[in-house]
Amino acid sequence: MSKDKKPKNTKQNAYWIYGTAIVLILAFNVFSGGFGDSSGTSTTPSQFFKYLKDGDVKKVEIVNKREALVYLTTQASSKDIHKKNKKEQLFPTASSGPNYQFEFGDVQLFQKQLEDTINEENLETALNFKTETNAWGEILSSLIPFILIIGVWIFIMRRMSGGGGGGGGGQIFNIGKSKAKLFDEKLETKTTFKDVAGLEGAKEEIQEIVDFLKHPEKYTALGGKIPKGALLVGPPGTGKTLLAKAVAGEAKAPFFSLSGSDFVEMFVGVGASRVRDLFKQAKEKAPSIIFIDEIDAIGRARGKSNFSGSNDERENTLNQLLTEMDGFGSNSNVIVLAATNRADVLDKALMRAGRFDRQIYVDLPDVRERKEIFEVHLKPLKKSDDLDTDFLSKQTPGFSGADIANVCNEAALIAARSDKKSVEKQDFLDAVDRIVGGLEKKNKIITPSEKRAVAFHEAGHATVSWMLEHAAPLVKVTIVPRGRSLGAAWYLPEERLIVRPEQMLDEMCAALGGRAAEKVIFDKISTGALSDLEKVTKQARAMVTVYGLSDKIGNLTYYDSSGENEYGFSKPYSERTAELIDKEISTIIETQYLRAIELLENNKDKLTELAEVLLKEEVIFKDNLETIFGKRPFQKEEAIEPKKEITLTDEKIDEEE
Repeated sequence: MSKDKKPKNTKQNAYWIYGTAIVLILAFNVFSGGFGDSSGTSTTPSQFFKYLKDGDVKKVEIVNKREALVYLTTQASSKDIHKKNKKEQLFPTASSGPNYQFEFGDVQLFQKQLEDTINEENLETALNFKTETNAWGEILSSLIPFILIIGVWIFIMRRMSGGGGGGGGGQIFNIGKSKAKLFDEKLETKTTFKDVAGLEGAKEEIQEIVDFLKHPEKYTALGGKIPKGALLVGPPGTGKTLLAKAVAGEAKAPFFSLSGSDFVEMFVGVGASRVRDLFKQAKEKAPSIIFIDEIDAIGRARGKSNFSGSNDERENTLNQLLTEMDGFGSNSNVIVLAATNRADVLDKALMRAGRFDRQIYVDLPDVRERKEIFEVHLKPLKKSDDLDTDFLSKQTPGFSGADIANVCNEAALIAARSDKKSVEKQDFLDAVDRIVGGLEKKNKIITPSEKRAVAFHEAGHATVSWMLEHAAPLVKVTIVPRGRSLGAAWYLPEERLIVRPEQMLDEMCAALGGRAAEKVIFDKISTGALSDLEKVTKQARAMVTVYGLSDKIGNLTYYDSSGENEYGFSKPYSERTAELIDKEISTIIETQYLRAIELLENNKDKLTELAEVLLKEEVIFKDNLETIFGKRPFQKEEAIEPKKEITLTDEKIDEEE
């Protein structure tokens, strides 16, 4: 019942504050208007001059050069018209006060008009000037701003203190209360495990936690204990929060959901207080589940880069969380789920067994999981009957679940833009192009010489990749500007479990084919190969320093998976080794560049033919290359059905700045 009363009390407090402010403003108007005899029946200047000409006005007082007070003669007061006006007054004035009052504009104009009328009619009406000051009005006008500020401040503080539970007596603010949102069996949540496609391994472990809460005797009969925590780790968009939503929908236990940033506040000690209150509520409703999204907001490793002590508040919050999860107190039947895509920065004490007993890695989906995800997101769409989800899943390597949802939505928007009755295969391909490459800019101004250079650059990529065994298969080549690129060669990278040196070298050679084509055809190079050089340099450095694929350096790696020494103040190798690494990287790249030039020199006529077709059509596909080059000289090895596949590279498009 207390929860129902709190909003009512808050609303009543707001009404009191607003009512008080209105009363103060009205009082100010009353006080500033003056006291005593400075009020009479309101009239108009034209009506006043009529009374004046009739000889009814004994005296006129001009107050503060803006208001006229009119006093009638004794004979005029007995006239019916003036008696009637007096009766219609809301508060009749005393006999000693003015009979009428009105405001006028310019005082000099009013005074001249008044004096002229008196002289013309030979009247004995007196004219006086008066200046009034209202001490009460001045005092009240000076106090009103402070009163309003105090009232607004009280209102804001009361709003901040609302909704914190039945906290201790005399407590003004509930700012230290938890902001967690509670889901229980009374609240229907639509997301279930049926809505989570793919993620089979992660879903299985999460389902086991839910099953433990539903049927604890099944596990405790064998001596098992409920895990205290599970940490969901993975790239953005892979479905970590979606899994937590499914848990909230499936579990018949209270589910507390909040973000790591909800513990952060400007006041000292609030974060730790909210952690204590959160676990207190969870223990009262045990068995229960707590879900903390983006836990890296408070779970970062302590003592790193803390030179000024500015992170003490965050560390206090983390210390309280560590104590609540596994301290002297018992938190039986309270499970903590958390999600992050920055597990490398979390504190080791938070990651140990007994706190987060399970670390569940939610990886990017493979081709079969992408098909399942597509089937989930295609359900609300009006799609064509011949749409093949196998084809769509193969066209989206490296896409996360969120990316696939975006592809489906973009495809529907593209189809609607064309007034189609259903979403077709081409709409999905256009959506993939839009998401990966950016918005198409057909009206971008580009000179003929620049367009020709871009065409040969892209044709160079296509030619070299077609002639190499291990290069990624080409999908299409375009010289239509898209996003920040003037042209693009689109590949469909294979999803391999392992990558061999010859595969990496062939991909580097294909990436350098654009600059090599510029050298072969124009004998000049340009800045268009920036993204190619960036990609190739990263691959070559990884070969030498990470994967140990260099003969000069040997079977060594300088990669630190813990992330503690990412070449900060000191490098893990000597200056002589650094020179060897730089020389080896340069040698690998230059070798592949010369290899690309040799391939293009041997196929210069076909390169030129392909570039001319590209200049004419602006977009060419795999069929155009088969017409010019014939079948590829190398047949790709058929992949064996793996249990799990990984993406070879995050690069899904080769862009030129």
